Amino acid sequence: MGIKIQPLADRVLVEPAAAETTTASGIIIPDNAKEKPQKGTIVAVGNGKKDEPLTVKVGDTVLYGKYGGTELKLEGKDYLMMRESDILAIV
Repeated sequence: MGIKIQPLADRVLVEPAAAETTTASGIIIPDNAKEKPQKGTIVAVGNGKKDEPLTVKVGDTVLYGKYGGTELKLEGKDYLMMRESDILAIV
């Protein structure tokens, strides 16, 4: 993929899924009313802590809290850097 960033310790880099642009009934959602996605794909992982290896791997689709992680912009794309403990589930 070519990401030039290596998370440290128990941190992971997540690429958020695209926000919904229409509702189930077909109504178009304007940009200022879109919900932040709570699902994404892991694109890079750290090495884990000494006594706690990471349970997620690159390519996993995960669910995380609405306000979890730190937003980053790398090479024109948005990412979230978060601790593994901020991840709620692997889908």
